[in-house]
Amino acid sequence: MSHRQGLHDDGLAPYAALEATSRGRRHPEPAAGYRGEFQRDRDRIVHSNAFRRLVYKTQVFVNHEGDLFRTRLTHSLEVAQIARTVARALGLSEPLTEAICLAHDLGHTPFGHAGQDALNECMRDFGGFEHNLQSLRVVDELEERYAEFPGLNLTFESREGILKHCSAANARRLGDVGRRFLERRQPGLEAQLANVADAIAYNNHDVDDGIRAGLVSVDTLAQVTLFRRHHDAVHSAYPDIPSRKLVHETIRRMINDVVTDLIEETRRRLAAAGPDDIDAVRAQVGPLVAFSDGKHEEHLELKRFLRRHVYEHERVQGMREGAVRTLKDLYGAFFDDVALMPAEHRDIALRLESEQGPAGRARAVADYVAGMTDRYAFQEHQRVFR
Repeated sequence: MSHRQGLHDDGLAPYAALEATSRGRRHPEPAAGYRGEFQRDRDRIVHSNAFRRLVYKTQVFVNHEGDLFRTRLTHSLEVAQIARTVARALGLSEPLTEAICLAHDLGHTPFGHAGQDALNECMRDFGGFEHNLQSLRVVDELEERYAEFPGLNLTFESREGILKHCSAANARRLGDVGRRFLERRQPGLEAQLANVADAIAYNNHDVDDGIRAGLVSVDTLAQVTLFRRHHDAVHSAYPDIPSRKLVHETIRRMINDVVTDLIEETRRRLAAAGPDDIDAVRAQVGPLVAFSDGKHEEHLELKRFLRRHVYEHERVQGMREGAVRTLKDLYGAFFDDVALMPAEHRDIALRLESEQGPAGRARAVADYVAGMTDRYAFQEHQRVFR
């Protein structure tokens, strides 16, 4: 560890993920001249093909539904912005926090959760499909950019944060990064933070998209405690405010409310637990980055409302049905005839099949389909089934 690398830990709390005590990379590399290791991780993620493809992947609404709705890319950026604020307030590593946030959806299928559910069903006999595991697979294996190793060769700490949950069977297969699921240990605070920031971002911003799409009204949202409190305060202070500004002002106050609570409650938990370092954080019974009980209940109330009124709305369900049919059609066609895929994916499928049998073939097809953007999936469906 060079003196220059040690400088990247300056000002961080002792319980943060420190570069001086990082578990390193799977393939050793010389230190970067003017960047820390976690900065290097973040930069590699931003430059990856998978990250660029997020701009045409669905958050809730299929990409062609409108230009102003969130995509996986804008969602990831919003998650990172929220998490960086909290990381700075708590003395955690901002570059590591940002890297985890920007990478957390790299393995997501086209068409949002509908796409994941469809691909998981297709892969039922071959280990299933889970976008969280796929995100790790993208950074560990599928990105092809560097001469000396597959994937992005990220640090253990970034990989730990990307893998938010994992079955025991998959944990055993994944080695070091899966061990905590078998030992029931916590990830570092930066990983815990990225997970909560993800929930804050999609909960609050899906309110905005739901209103914009006409799926839910401001009056209906007044049923939700968190929304009603801030909406009423904005309306009282600015009785003549235009509706668009009213919505935006309400949502920004909602985010500020839950982020402030998250910082204050996490500080309280850290003070009570008194972890000396990241290993002490990992040894805790539960996560230390969390809302207070009251705010947690408000957050869950909003989440339940969105599920009922937005995600399960008949218009969203109609889009979901088309997406599921498209992905299942593509998977079935490519599995039956790998020659329908581009040559490089065909060759990978044949190689994995020779090594692992039908499961290898299935995984290669799933990798190809999962990597598609919404519009590319539609284009491929038109090409294969014209």
